[in-house]
Amino acid sequence: MTYKDDTQTQGANLSFIRAAMDAPILEKEHEFSLAKRWKDDQDEKALHELITAYMRLVVSMAHKFKFYGLPLGDLMQEGNIGLMEAAQRFDPDLGYRFSTYASWWIRASIQDYILKNWSIVRTGSTSAQKSLFFNLRRLRAQIEAGAPQEYLSDENITKIAKELDVKEEEVRKMEARLSGSDSSLNNIIGDENGNEWQDLLADNAPNPEEVVTSLKDNKARKSWLNDALDELTERERNIIQDRQLSSKSVTLENLGNELGISKERVRQIEQKALGKLKASLEVQDEFMLTLPQ
Repeated sequence: MTYKDDTQTQGANLSFIRAAMDAPILEKEHEFSLAKRWKDDQDEKALHELITAYMRLVVSMAHKFKFYGLPLGDLMQEGNIGLMEAAQRFDPDLGYRFSTYASWWIRASIQDYILKNWSIVRTGSTSAQKSLFFNLRRLRAQIEAGAPQEYLSDENITKIAKELDVKEEEVRKMEARLSGSDSSLNNIIGDENGNEWQDLLADNAPNPEEVVTSLKDNKARKSWLNDALDELTERERNIIQDRQLSSKSVTLENLGNELGISKERVRQIEQKALGKLKASLEVQDEFMLTLPQ
């Protein structure tokens, strides 16, 4: 589906396009001079003239991507962002024309915008996914040669995968993604009961009873652990806190240096303390099992 602008927006877009096309084309020497003044002296007048002269590239590139169903004005705005980025990064001393350099940034900016806004579901982020998104339809049309099919054959999927240097499974996934469109979960399924698609979604979250039980159990376990820790000596408790209950465990060597003992002695104390904790928790667990339910 192609987005259709209202009359006011169409007028604004047309004004921008006219201004871009009316801007004079720069000679190579003058372009170099403008780019040099901006790069070396941050001359904003030079930047403005340079950008204005190449807004026609933005218009041309935006029209190439207008069939993705997004507003043309938005595509041109994103293209202008790419044009500004190109001007910021361009080095005239390398000898390239600014138009060649800017075209890549304009295209990249527009493509990133399309990928983020073509669907409410993220379409692709890897280079393979991007290549598939912008080339799958073109390659499919070439392969089918005027005889479109509902689904790509395995043979054609293999051809496209080799052409774009991607996995065949990625081609299948992108074909399925491009063949569908966004649909609201509030859409009616079509039965007499008026059920919505969201009514069929499974709720994997715990129910209220499970939440309350989990909170109660966690509170009980925390109380048991505190009682068990109280049965340890101060040194044992400190070692357990630093080694087992801290977000960042302290090494045996560092604890040994702190306590003035060897790291092997720290390990022995830790193992003894863990044994005490286990015994204490087992006693409390057995006690709870004997209580009436």
